[in-house]
Amino acid sequence: MSGCLLSVCDLTVSAHLDSGPRTLLDAVSLDLGKGEVLGLVGESGSGKSLFCRSLVRLLPSSLLKIESGSVLLEGRDLMRVDDGEMLKVRGGEIGMIFQNPTSHLDPVMRVGEQIAEGIRYHEGLGAREARAAATDILAQVGFPDPKRQYDSYPHEFSGGMRQRAMIGVALSCNPKILIADEPTTALDVTIQAQILRLLIDIRDRRGLSIILITHDLGIVAQTCDRIAVMRGGKLIEAGPKRAILARPQHPYTVSLIDSHPSISGETPTSSPDVADANRTARPLLEIDDLHVQFRAGGGLLKGGAKTVSAVSGVSLRIMAGETVGIVGESGSGKSTLARAVLGLTPLSSGHVTFDGVDLALQKGAGLAKLRRETAMVFQDPYNALNPRLTIAQMLAEVLKVQGKVARADIPARIEALLDLVGLEREFAGRKPRSMSGGQCQRAGIARALAVDPKMIIADECVAALDVTIQAQIIELFRELTAKMNLTLIFIAHDLAIVHNLCERVVVMYRGEIVEEGRSEEVFARPKHPYTAALIAAIPNIDPDKRLLQDADGKDDPHSMPIQPIKRMP
Repeated sequence: MSGCLLSVCDLTVSAHLDSGPRTLLDAVSLDLGKGEVLGLVGESGSGKSLFCRSLVRLLPSSLLKIESGSVLLEGRDLMRVDDGEMLKVRGGEIGMIFQNPTSHLDPVMRVGEQIAEGIRYHEGLGAREARAAATDILAQVGFPDPKRQYDSYPHEFSGGMRQRAMIGVALSCNPKILIADEPTTALDVTIQAQILRLLIDIRDRRGLSIILITHDLGIVAQTCDRIAVMRGGKLIEAGPKRAILARPQHPYTVSLIDSHPSISGETPTSSPDVADANRTARPLLEIDDLHVQFRAGGGLLKGGAKTVSAVSGVSLRIMAGETVGIVGESGSGKSTLARAVLGLTPLSSGHVTFDGVDLALQKGAGLAKLRRETAMVFQDPYNALNPRLTIAQMLAEVLKVQGKVARADIPARIEALLDLVGLEREFAGRKPRSMSGGQCQRAGIARALAVDPKMIIADECVAALDVTIQAQIIELFRELTAKMNLTLIFIAHDLAIVHNLCERVVVMYRGEIVEEGRSEEVFARPKHPYTAALIAAIPNIDPDKRLLQDADGKDDPHSMPIQPIKRMP
């Protein structure tokens, strides 16, 4: 890093509401050096994204106003330039990458054209020259066949490739600063590592500066030069990453570091008595040579429909009281397997037996038993709850349908469920929109517990939550399984969380189980190359461990090679 490229001084943003003004950013001051990667960390609502939007005067609401402060880009105050000048700054000097590329790429516009559009506007090139430059950028960000893929639409690509396309859009105008707002939150761990390596490679070759917004300190430790911690609209701590990680000064920073799931932590283990009992007891859930297939393609006037195998010959036994993690990338068959187990997806062949009842041979009885004795916790806590019902109404609805609790006892049961999941009883009268993501997820777990289940399937239930809230939900699951002898199937692509919570881990790849075993054994000595690649891609809070390395510190051979980045003229 050499010299200061961006200097922010006392930036203050307020929301002008009917109830009066409310300060959202409180006199934030921060510098960004040339060629520096700055990690901006904090929980949802801390002001990270608002701070970065304020830099380019793109506030998300007309009720928000920049009250005071300066943003100096190479000595020029962006708070005082006119709108026409700001249009040139946006994209031309400061580019942005957003969290969800699907929402920010035009679905009816070819990917290459979306990159070429910015080049034509900022560089003044003709259509042919802009296409050539955009094709070159597609190659730089890792598209294997850029000339052909220039004419493809966003929906034709995976999430990781769409994120690469968005990075291409941001780079199209050769900016001096790149703002990456949670660019890997929705991606699998291996794709996440590839995108982060790509960003660092771009920084090294182009010399641009990056502000990386994230709530994952593992990502910050392995990619950033400095860390800035925000909370409640204030900058509470900033400094070199090694100093912050080794000697955090603020209690909130300490809590963020303590909440980060570590792969080196202790793995849950069963007591010898439980292990012996499991060897002799009948499995609670038994899956035998399960296949789930879907028909894809084709139409009324043309054939060509083909069969896609989502789950291929999976066999698995889960004992009562066990905590089992199922891991793998998107498309590996994890969620399809869960839906098949619960009778929500038809079986093509094979058997699913729950507590002695075969779902294939006794479908009616099996489904009835599953509805009474199993439950599911979903990924998005807001979309999983009915926005029109209070938490009490939602829980009462489940209790009435189940019929296990007398109507007169339902209010007391609702209070007991709220106590179980650590929610104050006043939440009974609240609706999801007035609650945080972590509180909504606790309510979702309470709803799952309302059926008094023997088994809960949690499908990516902490993926959308901040790291401190993740830690709380994981601890809640740990307490519930111990207290209630629940069987928990925990589906995730975050192996560090699975390592900390689950006694056993099952690794899926392309619809098949490629490895399973005790968590401590699988993580210490993975036998399958795919498992080793997943473990190597986990962001580690150790700043000396590079992304996508194996246990010996060598670059992981199973990662996708990053295309070389060319310097823009």
